[in-house]
Amino acid sequence: MPNYESEIKRRRTFAIISHPDAGKTTLTEKFLLYGGAIAQAGQVKGKKNTRAATSDWMEIEKQRGISVTSSVMQFQYEGYCINILDTPGHQDFSEDTYRTLMAADSAVMVIDAAKGVEAQTRKLFKVCAMRDIPIFTFINKMDREARDSFELLEELEKELGIETYPVNWPIGCGKDFQGVYDRGSRKIIHFTSNGGAKAATATEVELGDPNLDGLIGERLHRQLTDEIELLDGAAAEFDLDRVRHGKLSPVFFGSALTNFGVEPFLEHFLQMTTAPLPRRAGELVVDSLDDDFSAFVFKIQANMNKAHRDRIAFMRIVSGRFDADKEVYHVQGGKKLRLSRPQQLMAAEREIIEEAYAGDIIGVFDPGIFSIGDTLCAPGKAFTFEGIPTFAPEHFSLVRQVDTMKRKQFIKGTTQIAQEGAIQIFQEIGGGMEEVIVGVVGTLQFDVLEYRLKNEYNVDIRMEGLPYQYIRWIENEDLDPKTLNLTSDTKRIQDVRGRYLLLFTNSWNINWAEEHNPDLVLSEFGRN
Repeated sequence: MPNYESEIKRRRTFAIISHPDAGKTTLTEKFLLYGGAIAQAGQVKGKKNTRAATSDWMEIEKQRGISVTSSVMQFQYEGYCINILDTPGHQDFSEDTYRTLMAADSAVMVIDAAKGVEAQTRKLFKVCAMRDIPIFTFINKMDREARDSFELLEELEKELGIETYPVNWPIGCGKDFQGVYDRGSRKIIHFTSNGGAKAATATEVELGDPNLDGLIGERLHRQLTDEIELLDGAAAEFDLDRVRHGKLSPVFFGSALTNFGVEPFLEHFLQMTTAPLPRRAGELVVDSLDDDFSAFVFKIQANMNKAHRDRIAFMRIVSGRFDADKEVYHVQGGKKLRLSRPQQLMAAEREIIEEAYAGDIIGVFDPGIFSIGDTLCAPGKAFTFEGIPTFAPEHFSLVRQVDTMKRKQFIKGTTQIAQEGAIQIFQEIGGGMEEVIVGVVGTLQFDVLEYRLKNEYNVDIRMEGLPYQYIRWIENEDLDPKTLNLTSDTKRIQDVRGRYLLLFTNSWNINWAEEHNPDLVLSEFGRN
């Protein structure tokens, strides 16, 4: 075994997912607070002088109070080295979340105690289920009026098709929220709010303590006793193996805003999760403790530092140890290289590093050679990790620059933003880049594109909505799209790699294309 085995074993890499406004970014802030990574938690929304959340670094995020890009943060806590991937909650940015989940070993699902399972939660959960990764549930906002806890568990199981195991149980909600009962230790953790301070005041009390009535009130004491009895009789048995295969979700109740239950959740979570998991590369299974370094690119972000016009490729290290002085082999590029300015990140803050280990996320300067899904490994090795598919966009606009003198900036801006995977750009077959067709999964991406082109590339654009609803990649590589028999409102286009695609206004036109061109093979996914 390598001598850095202990470094890898203490690493935990997880993503936080939720529907917008469930409190995901606030929970992330509190984790960082407990790890000593920040001194004061920033509230996500508020007055102009309120700190923006650490994980929301892009200017448009600070203005709107939403996360539109995934952030990467690393901190230390009780001997563990923790990599948090904070994902956008908004559905219009679900593709970025999907790619980020590919880099995580487990997921923390944040649920609003008043709203329960929401649309975006279902979508993200399906991605986790596809990957068979452990899912931990934090039912948040117990300091506000909440739905019945048993109802929430039932909804989780029914809607998401996963069994639940409540690790703790809430005592009251809203103004009556007194803390939680820990089922393992059979103790009550009574909390007293302490603002944004690191350590919320917590008092542990035995369930049979004679002073309990005075602490939480006679009514809540009686209710808790009844609910514990019901839980012990009806809840699923705890099975760590089922947790680690995504079949049983441990559930925790608390309030990220007031710190109720956050630290106990973090401690339980770290005990239940595993060190970095192995990954498949075709028939090969690459273990995190393998001697040789390997990694894959799951995200590219341009202009993280506007002053330097830089572009960062985010990599998840899959195996071994990364050494900044050593060359690595870029499989897709077919050549050896040194990764330039390797760094670990705290949202927009960076620290240049000399080494990193399996489970870590590192950012490297990208001169334009990396694509999402690329594999890096030790020289002399050549394997490819399973690719990250590109989702078919659902909304399309024709985009052109207002000032034709800024053609260069327009092409650079649209190309770089497209390489991040947030938008996809297409053009007429054989056409130039003076105007492009932009496809997005959610319409808010158009706003982000317009904002970023103006602020990062100094380009004003005009956008014209297009009537297309469906896009399909043509899989036949030797086929000339001009020879296809198509309806008059079907459009032939190509992507930046020169692959041919078809745009359809409705599903009937897709059926027409397939029926009138029997050899045509269409796909909903582009391959990276």
